[in-house]
Amino acid sequence: MSAFNEERVLSIHHWTDRLFTFKTTRDASLRFSNGHFTMIGLRVNDKPLLRAYSIVSANYEDHLEFLSIKVPDGPLTSRLQHIQVGDTVIVGRKPTGTLLIDYLLPGKRLFLLSTGTGLAPFMSIVRDPATYEKFEQIILVHGVRQKDELAYHDLLVEHLPAHEFLGDMISSQLRYYPTVTREAYRNMGRVTDLIQTGKMFEDLDLPPLDAAGDRVMICGSPGMLRDLKHMLEGQGFVEGNTSKPGAFVIERAFAEQ
Repeated sequence: MSAFNEERVLSIHHWTDRLFTFKTTRDASLRFSNGHFTMIGLRVNDKPLLRAYSIVSANYEDHLEFLSIKVPDGPLTSRLQHIQVGDTVIVGRKPTGTLLIDYLLPGKRLFLLSTGTGLAPFMSIVRDPATYEKFEQIILVHGVRQKDELAYHDLLVEHLPAHEFLGDMISSQLRYYPTVTREAYRNMGRVTDLIQTGKMFEDLDLPPLDAAGDRVMICGSPGMLRDLKHMLEGQGFVEGNTSKPGAFVIERAFAEQ
């Protein structure tokens, strides 16, 4: 059996000249947990050209969705950004990753800290009923350079709170905190700075991070991962992994390419 499925592109949405989303068909045999990533790509000269992509869509949906940047000279994204509806992409059959709520110890608040396309796995996690059953409050933080890069903003603010099945849980338990670094916006600054200065907690009217009851997931740029890991460990948070749950988890497979 092949390690990959071939899926057909169903729709494409270009957020900016640097950021796009696309949906594909989903093979009935594909199983994944919300927060997982898989290898996806294209065939180039009859060989698969692949990169790790977190899955945006929830595991109960009948399609797959991915969020991608566009790199002019990127081996894969320079090609992937030009896909059209009906084209074929390759999707790995074995999703994996560390951004699963099962890899966190029980807690009261779940902080999902992301930059750029690091938002992707959290879009599936905030649409998972189990997330709201396990945590009393979910705080989704998304840092970008410019406000038009706030992918899924309208979905998070307008559509999910009105969702037929998840709406009540999302309305009462999910807090969304978008922040921008390079232009004026209601929240401004780097995610790490907003946490360290306490401004994010002031804006949300929440107490600061506490290792006793708070759990954290992190996905974004390598610098952000490094800084937040150092900061959390300095506050007594212990990192979890696939074999031992902890107070925070990081997705290291994610990298902008």
